[in-house]
Amino acid sequence: MEATGTDEVEKIKSKFMSAWHNMKYSWVLKTKTYFSRNSPVFLLGKCYHFKTDESGELSSDGSNFDKINTEISGNVEEFRKDFISRIWLTYREEFPQIKGSVLTTDCGWGCTLRTGQMLLAQGLMLHFLGRAWVWPDALDIDNSDSESWTAHTVKKLTASFEASLTAEREPKILSNHHQGTVKRNCDDNEMRNEVYHRKIISWFGDSPLAAFGLHQLIEYGKKSGKIAGDWYGPAVVAHILRKAVEEARDPELQGVTVYVAQDCTVYSSDVIDRQCSFMDSGKADTKAVIILVPVRLGGERTNMDYLEFVKGILSLEYCVGIIGGKPKQSYYFAGFQDDSLIYMDPHYCQSFVDVSIKDFPLESFHCPSPKKMSFKKMDPSCTIGFYCRTVQDFEKASEEITKMLKSSSKEKYPLFTFVKGHSRDYDFASSPLHEENDLFSEDEKKRLKRFSTEEFVLL
Repeated sequence: MEATGTDEVEKIKSKFMSAWHNMKYSWVLKTKTYFSRNSPVFLLGKCYHFKTDESGELSSDGSNFDKINTEISGNVEEFRKDFISRIWLTYREEFPQIKGSVLTTDCGWGCTLRTGQMLLAQGLMLHFLGRAWVWPDALDIDNSDSESWTAHTVKKLTASFEASLTAEREPKILSNHHQGTVKRNCDDNEMRNEVYHRKIISWFGDSPLAAFGLHQLIEYGKKSGKIAGDWYGPAVVAHILRKAVEEARDPELQGVTVYVAQDCTVYSSDVIDRQCSFMDSGKADTKAVIILVPVRLGGERTNMDYLEFVKGILSLEYCVGIIGGKPKQSYYFAGFQDDSLIYMDPHYCQSFVDVSIKDFPLESFHCPSPKKMSFKKMDPSCTIGFYCRTVQDFEKASEEITKMLKSSSKEKYPLFTFVKGHSRDYDFASSPLHEENDLFSEDEKKRLKRFSTEEFVLL
C-alpha cells in the first residue's frame, strides 16, 4: 500500500515537472527567430540566400514577405520546408512506464537522449530518403501563432489533475490536421517516401518495442551505469546510439552501422571493417556508416577559434548534425547563419503518440520554427555526426574533413583526426567489432565513466 502511495506521489510530481518545464521553455517556441537578408543560411549542407537590395531582417515564420520579391520569398519557403522536414524529438509524457522506474515522462532529464535521437533520425533520413527529400505537408504545420504554448500548457495541467483526481487517463490534445487533409494522388516514389518517413519516426516511438525509442536507449545506458532519470552527456549518448543500431532487428536497418571515434581519433580500417561486415554473410553490398565523434571545443568555455570548423562541418551534405547545447540544456544543431547556430530544441513536453497505430499524427514530430543561438554560448562538450553510404564516400569524407581540420586548426593538434589502420594497431586492447556478450567492453566502460563525470547536460 505504501509503495502504491509513493508511485502516486511520483506521478503527480512528474505532472508538476512537465508543466514547469513547458512554462519554462515554451516561450522560446512562441518567439520568432529573425534571419539576416544579407548572409547565407546553411542547413545540413544546403545553402539558402535571402539577399535583397534592402537591408533588414527576415522572420522565420514568413510574416515579412510583403516587402520581399517573389524569388527571395520562394527561397525562404524552401528553407522553411527543408527545416520543418527534419524529425523533431522532444520530451514526452504519459508514455508506457520505463522498466525499473515509475517514470512515464523524460521531462527534465532526457534532453540529450532526444538530441541524439534527432541526429540518428537525420542519418536514417539520408539513408532511406536522401538529402533532397522534403515532407510535402511541411508548410501546412501550424506555427502556433493562434495560441500561446503557455496557455496550452495550463489547459493540459488542468486536465491532467482533473484526470488524476478521477483516476482517468489524461486526455490527449491531438491535431485535427489529418482529418481535413485531402489525400494526394501520389506516385509510387512519393508513396514509398511517405512509408519510410513514417517508419523512421516509428523507430523512435516512446514504447519498449521501438528500436531507438527512449525505453531501449535507457536499457543500453544501464550498461554504462546510467538509469532512467539520470543526466546523459553527448559522448555517452553516442555509444548508446551505436549499441541501439547494432542490436536493431528490423531487416531494413541491417544495412546501417554506427562507429564512435575513440579518444578523438577515427580509425579508418575499423570503419571500413564495419561497412564490409555484410560480406561475412555472403552479401556483396557494404553497409552505410554513421560516424559519431565526441569532442570538446575548448576548456571551460567554447574556444571561438573552432567556429569556422563547426560552420564548415555543418556546410557538408553528409553531416547529420551536432549533439550539443549550452550549459544545462542540450540542443540539436543543424545549421548556421553568420556566428549563430541554428538548432531544434527538445525541451517542450508533448503528449505521448502511439506510433503503432495506422496513420498516427505526424505534426508533433516536426518543428514549426528554427531557433538561433550565438556560437560563443555553446557548451564545449558535443558530438559531431556524419553519414557515408559507401566505403568510397567514407574515404572521400575523411580526406575532405582532414583538410578542413588542418586549415581551421591554429593549435598544434587538430580537434580530431583520421588515421589509417585499426585501433588495435595502436595498442588498444580490443577491436570494436569483436566484443563479448556484454554490450560495452571494459575499455569502453572506463571511457564512458570518464565522459559521465566531465559532461554538462543537466536539466
